[in-house]
Amino acid sequence: MMKKILQHLFDYKTLTHQQAYDVLMEISNGLYNEHEITAFITVFLMRTITIEELRGFRDALLDLCVKVDFGGVETFDIVGTGGDGKNTFNISTLSCFIVAGAGQKVTKHGNYGATSVSGSSNVMEQLGYKFSNDNAKLSKELQETNICFLHAPLFHPALKNVGAIRKNLGVRTFFNMLGPMVNPAKPKYQLVGVYNLEMARIYNYLLQKSDNPFTIIHSLDGYDEISLTSDTKVITKEGEKVYTPAQLGKRIVYADDISGGDSVEEAAALFAKIIKGEGTWSQNAVVLANAAMALHCTGKYASYDEAYKTAVDSLEKGKAYHTLQKLITLQ
Repeated sequence: MMKKILQHLFDYKTLTHQQAYDVLMEISNGLYNEHEITAFITVFLMRTITIEELRGFRDALLDLCVKVDFGGVETFDIVGTGGDGKNTFNISTLSCFIVAGAGQKVTKHGNYGATSVSGSSNVMEQLGYKFSNDNAKLSKELQETNICFLHAPLFHPALKNVGAIRKNLGVRTFFNMLGPMVNPAKPKYQLVGVYNLEMARIYNYLLQKSDNPFTIIHSLDGYDEISLTSDTKVITKEGEKVYTPAQLGKRIVYADDISGGDSVEEAAALFAKIIKGEGTWSQNAVVLANAAMALHCTGKYASYDEAYKTAVDSLEKGKAYHTLQKLITLQ
């Protein structure tokens, strides 16, 4: 079967939604060996994935995932697609704690770093969080601390057949693109960071089809988050706009100011320092801008500036840090 699919793709043809859905189902059922899967993944490294293909892959993963039920609570996820090659510190995970500290419930979906030194799962584990897909444990965390963490491999057993291949390839694949689309909690609000404008276009098309509010962000110099190193394109249901670093974070920062260290230990130490409010001006500015954009996405704030003030309050008054401490004591 895979031979036929590969031949189809090598002839510059694309997959329909159903074909994409079926292939991912078959990969997850262990029908193909690692060489066949690697060849399949490589096709999408050499050309842009179509919206129908991405939709098919996403729907298969959502159908296969371990389900969670938080009783209709409206939650948020902040996630970058990764793969921007910038090795920043864990900006989106820190932003999640600031948002949770501000009173908004967060169901953070994450994984080990595939293309960076330390993904969100690496840092959470290092800080003492125990991964689980137990609904009762996660519900308790969400109720008591406003945040819980969904470690992707525990919810997507389908991905275990590609985990080692992704790690060995060490480059971004279409699985990076799927990450933000397959949060098992199906959050009501999403802030999605993408590494290029082509991805922004695809996500925009997919997310417009849902009723939920979303914000897509892309720093024009290639970051999958608001980096404040250049202007940021922001896309919502209302349209798109470009913002300057001064508008979003009160200042411009330099790439070196937001690098993430060379090991998981360094990344976790940096995370702990920033969440305690001991980060540099630049580190704080970047985290606050991403958290503010997330809070603004909920529609509960009159303006971005009001959301920004709320984010500052969460970080500087220790609410974000208290959220992390409480979450770790529940483990």
